[in-house]
Amino acid sequence: MLSAMIHAARDVRAENRPDPVLRTEHDAVLRVVAACVCGSDLWPYRGVAKTREPHPIGHELVGVVEEVGAAVTSAAPGDFVVVPFSLSCGECQSCRAGFPSACDRVTGFGSTDRDGHPVDGAQSERVRIPLAQHSLFPVGRSEAELEEAGLVPHLLTLADVMSTGHHAAVSAGVGPGDTVAVVGDGAVGLCGVVAARRLGAERVVAFSRHPDRAALARELGADDVIAERGDEGVAALRDLLGGDLADAALECVGTEQSMEQALGSVRGGGRVGFVGVPHGGSQVPIRTLFGRNITVGGGMAPARAHMADLLDDVLSGAITPGRVFDVEMPLADVAEAYAAMDERRATKVLLRP
Repeated sequence: MLSAMIHAARDVRAENRPDPVLRTEHDAVLRVVAACVCGSDLWPYRGVAKTREPHPIGHELVGVVEEVGAAVTSAAPGDFVVVPFSLSCGECQSCRAGFPSACDRVTGFGSTDRDGHPVDGAQSERVRIPLAQHSLFPVGRSEAELEEAGLVPHLLTLADVMSTGHHAAVSAGVGPGDTVAVVGDGAVGLCGVVAARRLGAERVVAFSRHPDRAALARELGADDVIAERGDEGVAALRDLLGGDLADAALECVGTEQSMEQALGSVRGGGRVGFVGVPHGGSQVPIRTLFGRNITVGGGMAPARAHMADLLDDVLSGAITPGRVFDVEMPLADVAEAYAAMDERRATKVLLRP
């Protein structure tokens, strides 16, 4: 099968690898219908995040079940499923509490499962899914029906970016009447705009200095866009809001600067939901939180838990998060997909095996 492999910084290749097989009774094997490149994939691609090389890469997919182990009853061969970016057991305390991303047995794509077996990357023609009983999320419609309705890209966002944007908004306590500032104009930030509007925010302000992403943010529900950053961005937000600041902010990047922007954008007693994968050292100044009574929540999104909340709105067309995909490429062109996102020629690339 064809699969994306990362060898070193800026060296991702589409290579032939053995087809996956069931290793345990808890596994499933899927045929990948669509996968994509994530902004967090760019950290190892740019050499910022240390990683072993070479290894499979990619953690977002939708696909069709081909085989299941004897212990898997949640899905059957032929089912179209979404798979969250982190795989979980569904039975431990964290899973039972609704936080499967903190599962005691959490397993990532491109890693090794608890039984010592290698796990495929999602940017592949086929994948073995450990912990399949809980990790598979059946959609309840056929592949042909979903393709005809144009829903595959929108469903793919549930694997990560839409669930993650939603987690930022939920963690920030976004609700009716709120003014929300969204820091980050990548796919997660754009989905954060969708999530804030979906949860009833009265006004959504996106920070973006890229005209194409700013335009899409407006189309997805942002009322205003601010290009300035840092203190200038906070001042621009105050001017826009008549001297006020936002009730809540969504931090969707993961740098020290983005967290400072989010904290500076909310009023006293405001809330910040953070979901950007942290890079850049200490990012949460306790003294600032204490002095301004700011609540900070969030972390790695429990995507599997959020899928059920979001599915009906995706299937009905009430939300269209798949619009964050502005480029589609065959899996064979995965190297160009990474380059396009790294060079900001694409916001998010959808890959078709």
